[in-house]
Amino acid sequence: MPASKRSNYLSWDETFMQMARLIAQRSKDPNTQNGACIVDQHNVIVGLGYNGFPRGCSDNELPWEREGDFLDKKYAYVVHAEANALYNANRSVKDCKLYCTLFPCNECVKSIIQTGIAEVIFESDKYHDEKEWVASRRLLDLASVPYRHYNPRYDLRLAPTTPLSSESDVKEGMLFEEINL
Repeated sequence: MPASKRSNYLSWDETFMQMARLIAQRSKDPNTQNGACIVDQHNVIVGLGYNGFPRGCSDNELPWEREGDFLDKKYAYVVHAEANALYNANRSVKDCKLYCTLFPCNECVKSIIQTGIAEVIFESDKYHDEKEWVASRRLLDLASVPYRHYNPRYDLRLAPTTPLSSESDVKEGMLFEEINL
């Protein structure tokens, strides 16, 4: 009897939302880790991004606070995951899909619309009733860019594959595994 294909493989939505979740773990923000993954019509990844300070700006020189004077809060300095995914894209994002762990804010939505993203797929809409996110939905609706919620079926869990054996196994808090082919 011939073998049949595996039936419990990940859907494209699951795959790319998990990619957004994974890249979010690069964020150094102590409160919010947001990730974004842009894919083309052939389900090829075009760009990835996470929330963080602009290139060249030290993570130790700018504030991570959420309260206080504007210049003393992270909001004046952080580049959102969606914007970083657009900046990091390796080609045009026209007609691509954007997967993001948080519904994009109004500033990111402006860039999403202007660059021709065809659809936004989000995991969380925890700021739904705040004015910036009401404006986001208004802009997407006016520009006829569809958006939809996707609830991942799986939790993404990262665990070391082997115990740490030396200092060389750890670099910047991440485990690197030697691969022998």
